[in-house]
Amino acid sequence: MAKTKSGGSTASERGAGKRILDVHGPNLNLLGSREPDTYGDVTLHDINVALEKLAAELAVEVESYQSNSEGEIVSKIQSVRDGFGGLLLNAAAYTHTSVALRDAVLAVAVPVVEVHLSNIYKREDFRHRSLLSDIVAGQIVGFGASSYLLGLRALAELV
Repeated sequence: MAKTKSGGSTASERGAGKRILDVHGPNLNLLGSREPDTYGDVTLHDINVALEKLAAELAVEVESYQSNSEGEIVSKIQSVRDGFGGLLLNAAAYTHTSVALRDAVLAVAVPVVEVHLSNIYKREDFRHRSLLSDIVAGQIVGFGASSYLLGLRALAELV
């Protein structure tokens, strides 16, 4: 699992609600080498660094987390209650299958933006259904790594 936290001023200096948790789901640790025709050559580290840079510009704090384990992701989403104002979520394959992630998102009561690198609606039929789309503030798909940056911009406005 990967975890990064933006440097610079503290969350209290930027405002209590300006902390955003960014959760990356299964197989995203393989970005850069996994299916480059679909996901590009950007790595998860590249995405996290870009999020850190944008977070500083937007005067928010972002903490990024990745896991391949559904239970660990559920626990991390639940941790949003511990001082985060929003959640940026790429549930990856769990988007289409996990009622547990859906229930965790419902339980945290903060703005959530769902992001996907690829356009899930242009892929296999089973990817066309998101179990999260009707409960999140918004969904951004198909812009590669920029999906995360667009999602962070949206959350910065919401928190």
